Amino acid sequence: MVRVIPQKNQGSLRVMDRIKEVVRHVPEGISISFEFFPPKEVEKENSLWDALHRLLPLQPKFVSVTYGAGYSDRARTRNLVERIQKTTDIPVSPHLTCVGHTRDQLKDILDSYWQAGVRNLVAVRGDRAPGDTSPLPVPYALDLIELIRSQYAFEIYVAAYPDVHPAAPTARFDLDNLKRKIDAGATAAITQFFFDNNDFLRFRDRCRKAGIQAEIIPGILPVTNFERTKTFADRCGARVPEWFHQYFEGLDEEPETRNFIAAGLAIDQVQELHLEGVNHFHFYTLNRCELTYAICRSLGLRSQRVVAC
Repeated sequence: MVRVIPQKNQGSLRVMDRIKEVVRHVPEGISISFEFFPPKEVEKENSLWDALHRLLPLQPKFVSVTYGAGYSDRARTRNLVERIQKTTDIPVSPHLTCVGHTRDQLKDILDSYWQAGVRNLVAVRGDRAPGDTSPLPVPYALDLIELIRSQYAFEIYVAAYPDVHPAAPTARFDLDNLKRKIDAGATAAITQFFFDNNDFLRFRDRCRKAGIQAEIIPGILPVTNFERTKTFADRCGARVPEWFHQYFEGLDEEPETRNFIAAGLAIDQVQELHLEGVNHFHFYTLNRCELTYAICRSLGLRSQRVVAC
């Protein structure tokens, strides 16, 4: 059963006190994974590789690489996946979408990944272009999973939504769809980011009651830019609690204070979830390493070796 965690407010412990309290009780048995995206601009590639060099020595269980809508974006994804695959021993989980592909094209991509040694995938439907209503050869993530499972033994991760997918008519419909994906052969589910742990814990309880026994991995988004985070949340249907707004109010021109608070909140979030039996956390890095690295260090994770991507 879900343990209701009291919501935070400005009258609670100061952020520094909360961080000190968390670090005194370093949890054990935590595993992590990271999401990156292939940058469109060449000048932003340095930030990506800086993040990879800093974070991969923390020994993540895997890293995922997102998949864009255009041909050039997808080529960048494949190039990034292949480079990480060749230069490190960290498993890579490339995103693969239904949108924009025929069945034969999807089979070709699966073949190329398998031959390159990739054994993990994140299977998602993908975002259609505005106004595009043309039929898709592989319409949904469920169909993609069935296609993958018909020929390959990939570990398959799928998306889950504690706050309900914005296109789902009801929460029950969304949950039933997740169960169909798991029953079709998905290994585990990674959630959209959230900020209130009660939302995740209630969702996990609902998954178990619906017969979903696969691992539900919480997606954690360290807040580097609060206004951009709100935009992301509006787009994907994630709820941003009022108490969370209050922590960042008036800090638009104070990046150091904002980062300090963001790290404290994320450390606190992961610590609380670990007490509820969560052992794997998936970080949406946005190709930045500072906050994610600090959070992982505070959780007792240490670099094991240098990675030469």
